[in-house]
Amino acid sequence: MAVFGALMVRESVAQNMQLRTQSVSRAVETRIAFETPLDDEMLERWVVDEESGIPVRITVTDVDGTVYSAGPEIDDKTFSVSQNTPSGARVEVAIAASALFWRGAQVVILVIIASVVAFGVAALVAVWSARRLAAPLIYLAASAEQIGSGQVRPRMEKSGVEEIDLVAAELSRTSDRLAGRIAAERQFAANVSHQLRTPLTALSMRLEEIQMLSEDEEVREEARISLDQVERLVHVVDDLLKSARKADGGTTEALHVADIFAQQQEEWVPTFKRARRTLTFGDPGDAAVLATPGALAQVLSTLLENSLKYGAGTTEVRVRPTRDSAESGVVIEVADDGPGVSDELAPKIFDRHVTSGKGTGLGLGLARTLVTADGGRLELAQRRPPVFAIFLNAVPPRLDPDVVLPPGALVVVGRRRRRR
Repeated sequence: MAVFGALMVRESVAQNMQLRTQSVSRAVETRIAFETPLDDEMLERWVVDEESGIPVRITVTDVDGTVYSAGPEIDDKTFSVSQNTPSGARVEVAIAASALFWRGAQVVILVIIASVVAFGVAALVAVWSARRLAAPLIYLAASAEQIGSGQVRPRMEKSGVEEIDLVAAELSRTSDRLAGRIAAERQFAANVSHQLRTPLTALSMRLEEIQMLSEDEEVREEARISLDQVERLVHVVDDLLKSARKADGGTTEALHVADIFAQQQEEWVPTFKRARRTLTFGDPGDAAVLATPGALAQVLSTLLENSLKYGAGTTEVRVRPTRDSAESGVVIEVADDGPGVSDELAPKIFDRHVTSGKGTGLGLGLARTLVTADGGRLELAQRRPPVFAIFLNAVPPRLDPDVVLPPGALVVVGRRRRRR
């Protein structure tokens, strides 16, 4: 468009100059025919044209070589149009080449400005359209993640985009079907818990009776060992039942890491001080993760308790984004200056009943189960000094969790309050 516009301007100026040349030629030829003398003043009325507005230099050379002229002198390069009259006089109309170039440049500049404005408007419309489509998709993805994590009845609002609303409706029907299945599984788990606790309680009472009444030391020792095994089995059943309910029931929501850190700091800093240890928490900023309220706090408590029991020096809790640019995630690390985890214990440290001390060996296993139920993972990132890492899905920082997630999903940990 810019090139075409510049060519049109050049053609328009050339046509205007051609018309002036023809008009001057007719006037000169008329004067010669009527033997009226030529002069410079007769040429003044063609110097400036109202249509083009460009002053020209007009030069007329008659048959005897006399030159008549009008208009501004041109010292630079010129663009001219000439014509010979029937009587032999020569008429030439010229303008400065720079004036013609500037006329074309004005058109080019206007086209460029118009193109930039059009591109800006198109970009704004494209961004608005992309956000209009992307926001419902992110909302839908968050709702699907909640269903996958166990929250079977996420709140879904219509987006106004027919195709996205169809997918949301199908997710809603899927969540209804999952709700019925999970309700049946919960009832089954409750029945199993009741059926197991009753015989285990009776068995415990019978073993206690044998331990008290038997006079044989070996029999009493075996009864004591059996009681310990039964009590451990009762705890395992309770823990598995609680974990299964959390994994199946699903309460994954958006949690601010800063609130979780504040709760853990209030709970554990005095304990570390009494043990003459230091506990520090890094600045999480505005990081928000998708996790079950209370579950993440329980996992952190387990890691801090292990650090207090088996670690040494300063225990540090810090948060950072994942290094994988393809996924939006947050890593919470718990590290201390202790001797760490031995090479023999490290591969199976999250297995149940595996411990390096006098513990039950259930804490880390349950912690990993809780994190896995929320769609994350718990790993031993470094053996010596020990660093445990909790990988969780993050709410994108450029998006407001109250907009991306269903209303009421943002939980403030430790304050027992929920936004409605």
